[in-house]
Amino acid sequence: MEFVLLGTGCPQCDPDRLGPATLVRHGGRAVLVDCGSGVTQRLVQAGTPGAAIDALLLTHLHTDHLVDFYQLVVSSWHQGRARPQQVLGPPGTRRFVEGTMALWAEERAQRIAHEKRPSIAAFEMDVTEIGPGVVWEDEALRITAVPANHHPVKHAFGFVFEGGGRKLALSGDTAYCPALIEAARGADALVHECFIHREMKPAPGRSPEGIRNVASYHTLSGEVGRVAAEARVKLLALNHFVPTKFDRAALVAEVRETWRGPLVIGEDLTRYDCDSRMLQHGGATLGIALD
Repeated sequence: MEFVLLGTGCPQCDPDRLGPATLVRHGGRAVLVDCGSGVTQRLVQAGTPGAAIDALLLTHLHTDHLVDFYQLVVSSWHQGRARPQQVLGPPGTRRFVEGTMALWAEERAQRIAHEKRPSIAAFEMDVTEIGPGVVWEDEALRITAVPANHHPVKHAFGFVFEGGGRKLALSGDTAYCPALIEAARGADALVHECFIHREMKPAPGRSPEGIRNVASYHTLSGEVGRVAAEARVKLLALNHFVPTKFDRAALVAEVRETWRGPLVIGEDLTRYDCDSRMLQHGGATLGIALD
């Protein structure tokens, strides 16, 4: 089981950290969690283009987590996808998918008529609105949705992937959440969001009250180490950084106050294999100590 951090950013526009998205691969399955800005390009870079994705999971319906949905659909078709898109997300996902497809219907019909490709199955949508519990299970992989604490967003989830004796937890967007900690307990890796409060400064268009409001439904950098420690995971990988620019050494020191295990400050296209415990980024490969 492995994951690739396709995009580790947030709504801020940063060419080094694209929109939130994570690819999980296991047992011949490829599952995409969220589809933030730039996800289709990152998928190609990760070696699994959109056409190869078995399912798209949406943690919640914030724009930064789904803004490239239609680009994913169209690029998958261009890549030769010949099967429907399987989309699983919280209540409201069906309305979002149907509305997006309707918005582009005329343009899509023109493409279909003009390009004469052999299949239009990639434009068929198989949508499942999920609640807490198991949302995907086959002979290779089981995926469980866990309610996250992202209020005032009513429906937000983290996901736990299990298969082949491995376990991977993804937090989604959340404040400190005991349910997620329990679900992630003993995981081979926990991919968790991180709000770096000290780096968020009031500025034109960004008031102290607004910063406090955003911080209230994210996990602060001073808390995320505690989450990993309480869940007793084997590796903590941070992503979805708010803000996208920060002092990495200071962040490591802060998380180290409550977490002494393997720690990854995620970057776009960071890859981790839970079986071999190898971490790769760029041309570097790091072997994490075996238990």
